Amino acid sequence: MLEFFSASTRMVNSRHAIQECLEAALGTDKKCDLVMFHASIGHDYEALADEVMQQIPGVRVVGASCCGIVGSEGVSESMKDVALMAVRGPELAVAHVDGIYGHNAFEKAAELARQLKAQQPGITMIHFLASGIDIANDSAIAGIESVFGPEVTIFGATSSDNMRGVISYQIVDDQVMEHGAWAVGFADPSLEVDTQATHGFLAVGEPMVVTRAEGTRIVELNGRPAWHEYTSRLGLDPEKATCGDSIPVGALAEELPTALAEEYGNPHLLRVVTKRDADGAMHYATTIREGTRLWLTVRDEERIFADMDRMMAAMVARAGGRRPVAVFHADCLARGRYLFNRVMKEELVGRMQFPLSSDSVVPPWLGMYGFGEFARLGGANTYHNYTTAIYAIYRR
Repeated sequence: MLEFFSASTRMVNSRHAIQECLEAALGTDKKCDLVMFHASIGHDYEALADEVMQQIPGVRVVGASCCGIVGSEGVSESMKDVALMAVRGPELAVAHVDGIYGHNAFEKAAELARQLKAQQPGITMIHFLASGIDIANDSAIAGIESVFGPEVTIFGATSSDNMRGVISYQIVDDQVMEHGAWAVGFADPSLEVDTQATHGFLAVGEPMVVTRAEGTRIVELNGRPAWHEYTSRLGLDPEKATCGDSIPVGALAEELPTALAEEYGNPHLLRVVTKRDADGAMHYATTIREGTRLWLTVRDEERIFADMDRMMAAMVARAGGRRPVAVFHADCLARGRYLFNRVMKEELVGRMQFPLSSDSVVPPWLGMYGFGEFARLGGANTYHNYTTAIYAIYRR
């Protein structure tokens, strides 16, 4: 039977940060089988992983870069944040691949899934973490499902930098990758996971039409080089603007079918642009088809909070009085300090954690600010951007 323990810190020294987190999470008994961590871009990832392995010989380690963390202690978005979840028990599997991009995401994700299944055939849910830049996340989902079927629940995130859209990191044991992916498969039959995501943004104006596309690359919008049309619509200089300039204000909205829109609480799914090419093409987070209409968006603070409350009420209702044994959480980096001031951000996090807490005690919690989120929609594994996504694990 799997057990979960978490902790977070803002300590500057990478090794001391891990020591503090492990002691806070596990106490003097540092026995566990897996440590999963998220750390802001200012940390030394090799040192973080190495310190975990020195403290707990034989443990598996997976990690990711991010733009801030959320733990049971609260939220922090400095350059030196660390949060971890320690897992104790044998009913899990760890796998990874390197060199995952938009063109090979299906094959790489299928390879990763086969590694998991060879270790634990009874996996029912998978925590998936991949590079946040230049990957076809819908293809990655399809690759995992080609091995486990669509019934397996995929939850997780894509790693990030500090919103520059330049590089992000994935860590597995003693390896630090820039275009890798890892997955943890949970095979404890007593556990189940409930996932949901929400964003609260509104589409505005006339849509742009994808007039030329290649896989995940949008080459042209409205017959013009995509980056130029997109940034011009945002009021940015196409020659000078970077993804760091466009991410906070440039969420793209893709129309949802009516049934999914009703469940989602919004008629649009959002997408982020984390990479642009010299020829004016820009990289979408999933495969994009010519003819797709894309709207620019604006944030609606009242709706963001209302939709968060709506999501948490739905999750609490589905829980039927149970409290989670652990919560994993992915938030878009643009929903952190780039969207809200500290007071509002802490209130938003409080609205996530309070409904899932017992006697004001927050369950083991591992959250990150990344480039994207995986959560079910319409009963299907789905990739989201600009959302808050909650993954609550319950004992059956």
